[in-house]
Amino acid sequence: MTSAVALRRRRPVVAALARSSGPLTLRQATPADARAIHDVIARHLDEGHLLPRRLDEVSAHVHRFVVAVDDREIVGCADLAPLSRTVAEVRSLAVGIPARSSGTGRRLVDALVARAVQAGFERLCAFTHAPSYFVQLGFSIVPHEWLPEKISTDCGTCAQFRRCGQYAVMLPLTRLSPHG
Repeated sequence: MTSAVALRRRRPVVAALARSSGPLTLRQATPADARAIHDVIARHLDEGHLLPRRLDEVSAHVHRFVVAVDDREIVGCADLAPLSRTVAEVRSLAVGIPARSSGTGRRLVDALVARAVQAGFERLCAFTHAPSYFVQLGFSIVPHEWLPEKISTDCGTCAQFRRCGQYAVMLPLTRLSPHG
């Protein structure tokens, strides 16, 4: 089964924003959430899976984040970062330890997929140390060169360029759109 078909057969991603399987809910981040989002990301730096983000950067782009909230506390976040007119990236996908293995990360990615489709992006990518996680969500591992938008936007100026150990993963969105 292709990844596009698998994604269509899952529960609708837009509906995932409106309901929760328990006390956990997803919502659009607000400016008041910037510090909590930054804290969630900072707690994951020790694990070596995320790149650092400055608070002012999170604040400037808070409108791109979806947050997972449990009992009024932000326990997860994900950023939909446009790289070009056709490509967006999943950035800063982070879920706190107590909320892991509960589907929170999947729900956050589903929400970003829905947003990316609605915004008209053709591809969604991520750069990750855990490519199998994204493959389970329908992404494919691709050569970094397939995402020149990411290389020109971020990688070319990174001190870890060509040594970071991250995998590029991509999900074509054109087959997921209601018109495609």
